[in-house]
Amino acid sequence: MSNFTHYEAHVGSRPDKYYKTTLFEGEYAMVGLNCLDPGQVQPVHDHAEADKVYVVLEGSGRFTVGEETREAGAGEVVWAPAGLPHGVENAGDTRLVLLVSISPPPGK
Repeated sequence: MSNFTHYEAHVGSRPDKYYKTTLFEGEYAMVGLNCLDPGQVQPVHDHAEADKVYVVLEGSGRFTVGEETREAGAGEVVWAPAGLPHGVENAGDTRLVLLVSISPPPGK
């Protein structure tokens, strides 16, 4: 297995809910892609013992972190410390592609 990849090789879509895939999972971090087509939502949720970081690669989304809701577009970074509710909605007209890291990975 190579330690290098291009995110575009892993972008996908699902009609019933947002698409996600894991690029890497180790003992201390998980890195993956979340792809939301227009109108799709990752509901507000939290990770009690894990920090989460989103890097917007393509498109833009409406992110909720705690009590704050803001738009973020390509190149912007959004983070949610452990236990803080967070989620994202693609209210735009193009696909939203997010590089996501969770540390430590869920269940570790």
